[in-house]
Amino acid sequence: MTAIRRLEPSNDGTSKEGVSDSTIIFENKYEFCGYNLKIARFINANLGFSAYVWEAGVALCRYFEKQNASFTGKRVIELGSGTGIVGILTTLLGGEVTMTDKPNILKQIENNVSINIPSACRHRVKVRALTWGEDHTSFPTDYDFILGSDIVYSSVSYPALMETLRHLANQGATIYLSSELRKRNGSPSFHKEVLPQHFNCQVVDRLDDKNIIVYKMTKISTNPGVGCLI
Repeated sequence: MTAIRRLEPSNDGTSKEGVSDSTIIFENKYEFCGYNLKIARFINANLGFSAYVWEAGVALCRYFEKQNASFTGKRVIELGSGTGIVGILTTLLGGEVTMTDKPNILKQIENNVSINIPSACRHRVKVRALTWGEDHTSFPTDYDFILGSDIVYSSVSYPALMETLRHLANQGATIYLSSELRKRNGSPSFHKEVLPQHFNCQVVDRLDDKNIIVYKMTKISTNPGVGCLI
């Protein structure tokens, strides 16, 4: 279900959400793990792909639901949070979550956090800017989980993404990567050939009708491990 609303303008031309009052918000409703989420998307705010809830993100949430996942007491970082749907659910499932994206996306994430995360739980969620391959080393390496959904979409960004993943997973984090495989951007070969050079990869879920695969990965240490099977 999708609802549309316009922002309430203020005297300085920005809304209470912190974006231009000409922006239109689309609101989508979802239910995962017994939680009802209302995800706002800032349309016409130059957010590009980040203004959408991608099917790979929904697939990762559904996977956590099927697995009765709990992140209680676990440190989690999400890359390319976009609307924040995955990170928000992970917070509600008990995680101490750092949600990251480019600086211009953070207002959308913060808005959705304020809508969906009870105030008593907000001390467990942080929203921070992270540009892959540039400032990733300012983040720690002791996360328990690293999450990403539909972040493998541009071959130009693959080297920076790999550099970031290798840094963040340096102390043995488990990575969940949910991807829609698209031949035009080289994502099938990235998953099948590039990732296995540095990570042990296991396919844990797939939606064949949408060409979406959920991977569980850990960084290779001394043993070669197995490749990603597609």
